[in-house]
Amino acid sequence: MPLLTDKVVLVSGGTQGVGAGIVRAAAREGARVAFTGRRPEAGDQLVDELGSDVATFVRADLADAEQALGSVRQVVDRVGRVDCLVNSAGLTTRGTLLDTTPDFFDTQIAINLRAPFFTMQAAVADMVGRDAPGTIVNIISMAAHGGQPYLAPYSAAKAGLAGLTKNAAFAHRWDRVRINGLNIGWTQTEGEDAIQRRFHAADDTWLDEAAQKLPMGKLGQVDEIADFVVFLLSDRSGVVTGSIIDWDQVVIGPYD
Repeated sequence: MPLLTDKVVLVSGGTQGVGAGIVRAAAREGARVAFTGRRPEAGDQLVDELGSDVATFVRADLADAEQALGSVRQVVDRVGRVDCLVNSAGLTTRGTLLDTTPDFFDTQIAINLRAPFFTMQAAVADMVGRDAPGTIVNIISMAAHGGQPYLAPYSAAKAGLAGLTKNAAFAHRWDRVRINGLNIGWTQTEGEDAIQRRFHAADDTWLDEAAQKLPMGKLGQVDEIADFVVFLLSDRSGVVTGSIIDWDQVVIGPYD
């Protein structure tokens, strides 16, 4: 039996990278999948790949809190409900403590913290209103532990999302809404490739060189993350709620 049969899953930021991988994995496991993004051409392409009977694209700029709320409401109107939510939209543009402007800080908070807050608000309202159980997975980051100096506002936002995940999980445990978070580490995506080239002067060899320096000999893989998220969304993950899981090959705490 597929893990998400008859479930309606909403994935924010589902047009590329980890989000698109989760959309595909959820569809493969029997879900009716809705996903948001800012690029309609990418959204339409993914709907064509999966089929309009399986996938629904909702165009939304999650930097706008009203659009974040509205994206969930559109899915409820079009599909009927939201059983599972994944907040995977994220912005990793670099910024340090000294060079981050107020506008840049606000953009990081808007995408990486405020948007998940309000998509959760709308999704949980739907679940509670129907007196139905639900599951939420927030894609956080290992940067929530502190992060690199060039990820100052990003780290602040993701640390806030980790705290929000626990707060919401505690608040809605008696509603049978399970909420967990995944601190993903360095992951191989098209977006990461662009970041490496733009901010770190990387060339075509960067991925192989980076992989050689990692314990498992590779960066995190989208399909592996997606499978883990599907497990957390499903009943197979049991009663687990309020957990922030480090999905990475870096072990926080010990050191040589």
